[in-house]
Amino acid sequence: MLSSKVLRRLARKRRIRSKVRGTAACPRMTVSRSLTQMTVQLIDDDVAKTLVAGSTKELRQKSNLEGAKALGVHIAKKAKEAGMTAIVFDRNAYKYHGRVKVLADAAREGGLVF
Repeated sequence: MLSSKVLRRLARKRRIRSKVRGTAACPRMTVSRSLTQMTVQLIDDDVAKTLVAGSTKELRQKSNLEGAKALGVHIAKKAKEAGMTAIVFDRNAYKYHGRVKVLADAAREGGLVF
């Protein structure tokens, strides 16, 4: 049996995903976070394929505000190398606050448009 907190989170995630869809030209940037690391993927939902991925573990950073900023810059650089500049942002049921906001702002500073 799932708790009501988990059910509310899943409902938020389902509501966001119903509105956000990525394509090859404009992939979906999805964020996952835990206490120890953050991961980011750029996904083409048409073929269900990850185009670019990165994590704080890969960068050997802690999952704090500095690590989130480094990850945002890193993913923007990798996306631009792959020829992507426009994306849609999927916060994945997390509040647009703290580490998620810092990551998004750093990706924008790195040249991604969303």
